[in-house]
Amino acid sequence: MRMALMGDLHYHYVDDSIPGWREARDRFYGTLLDRFLGIEADWHISLGDLTNFGTPAELEGVYGLIRGKNRRFVHVLGNHDLYAMPRDYVLGIGGGQRYHAVETEEAVLAFLDTAREQNRLDWSGHVDEAQLTWLESVVRASGSRPLLVFAHHPVHDTTTRSTEPMGSITPEIDIRGVLASKRGVGLYFNGHTHVESIARQGNWTFVQLAACLDVPAFRIVTLEKDEIRVEAFDLDDGTLLADARVLHRYMPHFKPKTDARGGEKDRAVRVGIAAAPAR
Repeated sequence: MRMALMGDLHYHYVDDSIPGWREARDRFYGTLLDRFLGIEADWHISLGDLTNFGTPAELEGVYGLIRGKNRRFVHVLGNHDLYAMPRDYVLGIGGGQRYHAVETEEAVLAFLDTAREQNRLDWSGHVDEAQLTWLESVVRASGSRPLLVFAHHPVHDTTTRSTEPMGSITPEIDIRGVLASKRGVGLYFNGHTHVESIARQGNWTFVQLAACLDVPAFRIVTLEKDEIRVEAFDLDDGTLLADARVLHRYMPHFKPKTDARGGEKDRAVRVGIAAAPAR
């Protein structure tokens, strides 16, 4: 099984009175999504903040670049995706589900919804009781198979900046306790903080992606018999970087991070798959 992961994209509207902004935006996102969807993979996954404010125009614009590519695309909701419109509207545009799981013989994939709806003042992550109970059942049902969880917000006190105010799922929500009951290995993938980071805690590996506007890169996750590999897929394109600088200058609701790219240990990891101990 092979998966291509994308961090915060922040596809945004433009003001046509500013020369060059639309051209830079269209080139940047057209090139980036063509490269992302051109990767051969079983799943193509956005880890949230696919849009910058979640307006109808932004949603239709970005999905116009995604539709017709014949890819199994999953949009995990981020806080920016739900600023302008209700959750049901956003899900309807992309045809997605709020949260769901996929079971295979090799692994279990769980897609979470950690975003608050139309709340511009609190961008921390939230998981309601119904979803938390559902996640508990997914963890139990996964048994000793690897469990891969995809969410927008990190778990508190795992990856870089996950302890900052509103930088994670609210720590009062015991998602850590739910994950701790996992037998075998688990991997948790997220965006939100715009900084690359990989952290290992117990049998869990936490992988955080930067925003594409800061680090034009993806992650390729390959599940094999004995291990799971996470590797960086960089886009070394001078035009892409130049267009990103134009977008940084004009777009609202986004501040570039100079330290977004992590060290080498934050870009790739191998996780061995061992049989679960007998109980």
